[in-house]
Amino acid sequence: MGRIRLNEDPEVVRTVREGLKKTGGYCPCRTERTDEYKCVCQEFKAQCADPNFEGFCHCLLYYKEK
Repeated sequence: MGRIRLNEDPEVVRTVREGLKKTGGYCPCRTERTDEYKCVCQEFKAQCADPNFEGFCHCLLYYKEK
């Protein structure tokens, strides 16, 4: 599994973290509040399990390197 890091843009990190606080830890970029979208979301966990995936999670808070 590759390294997972925060987005290097502090403004994105600040904005997403504020959104997470307002939603109780659910992805602020989604309208549904289900376990699937609790940060770190299931979508990103599945992407991280793929050794060939490199990129950001849905809300751009985390980045997975190969």
